[in-house]
Amino acid sequence: MNTFLSTLLLLINGHNSINHSVQLKYNNLTIYVIISINPAFMTKFVKKDEINSEWFEIDAKGAVVGRLATVVSKIIRGKNKTTYTPHMDHGDFVVIKNVDQIKFTGNKFQNKKYYRHTGYPGGIKEITPEKLSEKKPGEVLKLAVKRMLPSGALGKKQLTKLKIYSGEEHPHTAQNPKIIEISKLNQKNVVRN
Repeated sequence: MNTFLSTLLLLINGHNSINHSVQLKYNNLTIYVIISINPAFMTKFVKKDEINSEWFEIDAKGAVVGRLATVVSKIIRGKNKTTYTPHMDHGDFVVIKNVDQIKFTGNKFQNKKYYRHTGYPGGIKEITPEKLSEKKPGEVLKLAVKRMLPSGALGKKQLTKLKIYSGEEHPHTAQNPKIIEISKLNQKNVVRN
């Protein structure tokens, strides 16, 4: 660090023909560099040994798909923790029950379209959430959460922490998941009829 600073100071002091305002900019730059190199101000990243994953349970009865997906994606990515590290899988597990009773606002349940392509020319397919939830009840929520996660290997790994079940029962009671009541976070999270 001392050799870096001495080299920087020689560069600044060696150019006497440069006007004073430029030297002030260099001096400000050196002060900035000194502060940024100081280890006390550097960001602390979480090591693999320090990662502890918790379990959360959410009842999706009457919950709005997009609002539930934002809450779930934040927990899966680990953004609810103070030690959030963007390049590591530092999130928690989320168990969602009663996913068959999830709701859309407006007419999106009948009118919204999901597109996919088979890979062949002219092979674009579309399906509505109504038809998709008849075939696979949890797929609508899984697609919403998947699109809120980073694309790539990290996003795929984080998506495995999402556990979706149609009924009240799930096989993760041994993990003692903490219950999150989605309606208490914001009253708009649940459709009221």
